[in-house]
Amino acid sequence: MVALSTHTVSTPLGILRLTGTETVLHGIDITTSAVTAKSAAHAVLDRAAGQLDAYINNRPYNFADIPLNPESGTAFQRQVWAALRSIPHGHTVSYAALAARIGRPNACRAVAQACGANPFLLVVPCHRVIEKNGQPGGFAYGVNRKKWLLNLEHAHLLKMAV
Repeated sequence: MVALSTHTVSTPLGILRLTGTETVLHGIDITTSAVTAKSAAHAVLDRAAGQLDAYINNRPYNFADIPLNPESGTAFQRQVWAALRSIPHGHTVSYAALAARIGRPNACRAVAQACGANPFLLVVPCHRVIEKNGQPGGFAYGVNRKKWLLNLEHAHLLKMAV
């Protein structure tokens, strides 16, 4: 078994804890732990930390080049997470639209559950999925953080349009 390393990044959302190996990211979550130094220099974690910093600070980023642990989640969850990665920065889709996009139009609740089980905060942008009525819906780290992320992306789009 390969040992996992961690890296933390302090952000306005809280302390992001990145977990992974030299070759794949295993997860990103928000922790209440004090900021600690990274446990080892790992190319994937270093790249992910840099991309997260760029994202939070409205600089160009590319989460697509961060390899994710292929063993995370069920086959259905991985299908939903792949669809989430195709939602452009600053855009949102409803749970129903995402279910239809993956060819499972009656699986809205299952899509919502897959979003809630997403271990790759921000890299797999589950915060971009909202309710049909335009309300933000749930978010594992609280609706206020989801709104903050959506506002961050919207403000960035407005800035780019000027």
